[in-house]
Amino acid sequence: MALLSEGLTQILIPVAALIGLAFALLQWFLVSKVKVSYGSGDGNDYKDKLIPGEEEEGIDNFEVTMKCAEIQNAISEGATSFLFTEYRYLSIFMGVFGVIIFLFLGSVKGFSTKSEPCTYNTGNMCKPALANAAFSTIAFLLGALTSVISGFLGMKIATYANARTTLEARKGVGKAFITAFRSGAVMGFLLAANGLLVLYITINLFKLYYGDDWEGLYESITGYGLGGSSMALFGRVGGGIYTKAADVGADLVGKVERNIPEDDPRNPAVIADNVGDNVGDIAGMGSDLFGSYAEASCAALFVASISSFGITHDYVAMSYPLIISSVGLLVCLITTLFATDMFEIKNESEIEPSLKRQLLISTVLMTAGIAVVTFVALPSEFTMFSFGTNKSVKNWYLFFCVSIGLWAGLVIGYTTEYYTSNAYSPVQDVADSCRTGAATNVIFGLALGYKSVIIPVFAIAFAIYVSFSLAAMYGIAVAALGMLSTIATGLAIDAYGPISDNAGGIAEMAGMSHKIRERTDALDAAGNTTAAIGKGFAIGSAALVSLALFGAYVSRAGIEMVNVLTPKVFIGLLVGAMLPYWFSAMTMKSVGSAALKMVEEVRRQFNTIPGLMEGTAKPDYATCVKISTDASLREMIPPGALVMLTPLIAGTFFGVETLAGVLAGSLVSGVQVAISASNTGGAWDNAKKYIEAGNSEHAKSLGPKGSDAHKAAVIGDTVGDPLKDTSGPSLNILIKLMAVESLVFAPFFAAHGGLIFKWL
Repeated sequence: MALLSEGLTQILIPVAALIGLAFALLQWFLVSKVKVSYGSGDGNDYKDKLIPGEEEEGIDNFEVTMKCAEIQNAISEGATSFLFTEYRYLSIFMGVFGVIIFLFLGSVKGFSTKSEPCTYNTGNMCKPALANAAFSTIAFLLGALTSVISGFLGMKIATYANARTTLEARKGVGKAFITAFRSGAVMGFLLAANGLLVLYITINLFKLYYGDDWEGLYESITGYGLGGSSMALFGRVGGGIYTKAADVGADLVGKVERNIPEDDPRNPAVIADNVGDNVGDIAGMGSDLFGSYAEASCAALFVASISSFGITHDYVAMSYPLIISSVGLLVCLITTLFATDMFEIKNESEIEPSLKRQLLISTVLMTAGIAVVTFVALPSEFTMFSFGTNKSVKNWYLFFCVSIGLWAGLVIGYTTEYYTSNAYSPVQDVADSCRTGAATNVIFGLALGYKSVIIPVFAIAFAIYVSFSLAAMYGIAVAALGMLSTIATGLAIDAYGPISDNAGGIAEMAGMSHKIRERTDALDAAGNTTAAIGKGFAIGSAALVSLALFGAYVSRAGIEMVNVLTPKVFIGLLVGAMLPYWFSAMTMKSVGSAALKMVEEVRRQFNTIPGLMEGTAKPDYATCVKISTDASLREMIPPGALVMLTPLIAGTFFGVETLAGVLAGSLVSGVQVAISASNTGGAWDNAKKYIEAGNSEHAKSLGPKGSDAHKAAVIGDTVGDPLKDTSGPSLNILIKLMAVESLVFAPFFAAHGGLIFKWL
């Protein structure tokens, strides 16, 4: 019998979520204390607010502050209008796909409203299939809405904080770091608490109808994960195309052809580039990690509902995944205080270690948290459903399952950092290869990306083997949750990157001193690495989540064994392994064709607007923003359709076994392609920054900006942009979205699927 009572569990989960939300609001309040625009006083109040240390550089502080506010406003407006347009398109998709879910699942038993025997809890009666269809659709819409809100709120705080980080950089790098990190924490805690609270409320509301039918209840809850991830896919792809079209256009013409600095206000694509950071790296990443969290929770809850927890109606043990997330929020709260209140950043070399320390502290504290939760929430022994049999499991087995997922995440994070940070030899070797031109840079970068896959794959494989051996598919689902249990800290570190990137852009555009730009560059370089770490986490957790969902799908579809030697499964495997390449081809080409238009537009403006290079005329930023917006909205539909339609077509026409093959193939190949793409792009970006910073004798010998080696590095960075910010991060959504979609539609595929093989 568990030590934790049901009543206490009912209180603990929402209270933890509300504490998370309150902490996010507190961080927002602290960030808001940095003023961007001053009130209309009598001119004398400006002098009081001047920041010491900047006056001697002869800069008019009031004018600089106004300029920052103006640029911030332009970025915020651009990002908001793009997301509103994107969400308008996606609301149509949500409506249509919601109808598809209802019709497919309702038709399983011919839209019958009669109760039917339970699939797993034999001897009992369960609610009709029509109810499952209706509630799955509601859960889908709720998941989609929460995902959209998560992304939008993240973008809002990022555009609110970027200019504040720039202005704080005048007081020193430590102040700027705290502002950027606090803003990232707002997003991390809002998203994690929001996801947990909505899921908790949804389960309790659905329970009013389902009562004791937990099997039906948690099967319909899987729609929540599907909604979250389907929005994330379009957000990631759309945002990724937007940001990279602008980035490639700005870099190729501005830095390589015209030899002007990054984020120079003379560059017509510079506002679009900064808007892109917010809609791609912030809103897209927010929706993506929310999707992972929702799916990991849904997979664990579904497997538990058909095991002894669900059959004996043990509410506390059933809520184990949610209790882990609740404790994770509290752990992340303590961890954040280490970065903002306990350790002060005094110089630029301390930024990256401080962010790495966040990962380590949260992992160590969370391990202790998992131990406590496991022993108070779970009975000492129970059984878990494992492909038709029941496996006996002890509670300490689950402690190891969750912990191994958590520590595998740390290993992936640190490996990613080693391969993408310019403090280590892999990136320095890539930078060194720029001496002989762009071709050798590309060769070295690709090799680094492929090599960086080795350790993460072994870490994931080890986590899968141990957790499956201990607790079957439930073990893998909670291992994924373990990796995502510190999601608030992971997201804070991740969102910090684009905020710092924007801060640097604003400093350049506002004409602030070289010293300020150096500080924001240092913040940005660390942010690049942390963004790569965030992507590593997202990909690692996606692998575990999609395997857990795959197991749940196989159980739900009634497949006794997935035999690779049967032709039905093997053809699915081959096609599934090909899908990440097809998907990457679509997204890369979309970025390429949008960037082509952007390059032509930027060149046209430089050639036809008199006085643009001299700085006496203003560029037409709006046209570049329009090119990125139109391209991303048009181009996000084909890759999104590929992912959403594949399971429906495979399951309906080829049956549940072929679809199992497709899921396994896409998982195995998608993880490798995603990790190598993300790390290759990250390494090229930081190799360029290594040359630009010139902090070592080696870096100085390759520079300065504008040298042949630097131009070769810019080309490598440009090639890597769509890899690290469009294709790579979107692939982890591909593998888990196809798995959760297959699980939601499994009853339909099991009843009516495999039309082609039935006709043959």
